[in-house]
Amino acid sequence: MEKIGLIAGNRRFPLFLAEAAKKKGFYIVAVAIKGETTVSLCRYVDKIYWLSLSDFRRCIEIFKSEGITKLVMAGQVSPRRLFTKEIDKSSDLREILVALKDKRADSIFGAIAEKLEEKGLALIDSTLFLKDLLPQKGILTQKQPDFSTWEDIYFGWELAKEIAFLDIGQTVAVKDKAIVAVEALEGTDNLIRRAARIAGSGITIVKVAKPRQDSRFDIPVVGLTTIKNLIKIRARCLALEAGKTLFLDQKKGKALAEKKGLIIVAV
Repeated sequence: MEKIGLIAGNRRFPLFLAEAAKKKGFYIVAVAIKGETTVSLCRYVDKIYWLSLSDFRRCIEIFKSEGITKLVMAGQVSPRRLFTKEIDKSSDLREILVALKDKRADSIFGAIAEKLEEKGLALIDSTLFLKDLLPQKGILTQKQPDFSTWEDIYFGWELAKEIAFLDIGQTVAVKDKAIVAVEALEGTDNLIRRAARIAGSGITIVKVAKPRQDSRFDIPVVGLTTIKNLIKIRARCLALEAGKTLFLDQKKGKALAEKKGLIIVAV
C-alpha cells in the first residue's frame, strides 16, 4: 500500500481529501496543526501527529521517518498566526519568511514547497483525488440568474481575476455593479460578513482561481459553511470559476441553496 503524507489545516477540505485518498488505497500519515485541524480527521487517516505551527522541522522529520516522499496540503491556517510569536519559535519558518520579498500566499506556500522538496518531499496536486468536486460550467441550482445578476457576475469576475493575479485575494462581493468588498487575508467568510454590513442583502459573491494557480496549495474552496453564511445575509448569488474551485458538501449545499433561493453558478 502506497503511503502519502497529509499536512492538514482547518475546515473540512482535509477530511474530504483523506477520505478520497483512502478509497484509492493510500495509507495516509497526517500532520495536524494544533488549534486549526479538526479532531475528526483521526477517523479518516491511518496515523496522525499533532504539531504546533512552530514545529516545522519536526514535520519534515516525521514524514522522513515514515518513509514518505509525496505530500499533499489541504485546509487553511488562520492568517492571524503569521503575526504571532509562534513563528519566532521556529528557526526554519522564520528563515523562510525573512527571505521572502513579500508575504503573499503564493510567496509563503511556494517557499515552503521548495523547502520540503529540498528534503526529498514532493508536494502533489491537492485536487488529485477530488476532481468530481470541481463543478463544470453551468447553473448549479434551479433558480436562474436574471439579467442584472449576470451583469454583477461578469463585472465581479473581471475584477476578481485582477486581484487574484496580484495575489491579494480570490473573491469579491458585488451589488448593482459596485464592488462592495475585496478579499484579503481575512478569508471568504469574513468577506461575506463585511459585505453584508456595508451593503445589506442582494449581494453577489464571485470566487475565482489565480491565473497561475498552483494546484499544490491555496485552491479556492467553498462548502456548506459558505452557503449558510450567504443565506444568512440573504445574498443573491454565488459564482465560482468552473473546473477550478472545490465545492465541498455539494449535495447538501445545493439542496440548502435551492430551499432558500440562493443562485449558484459555475462560470
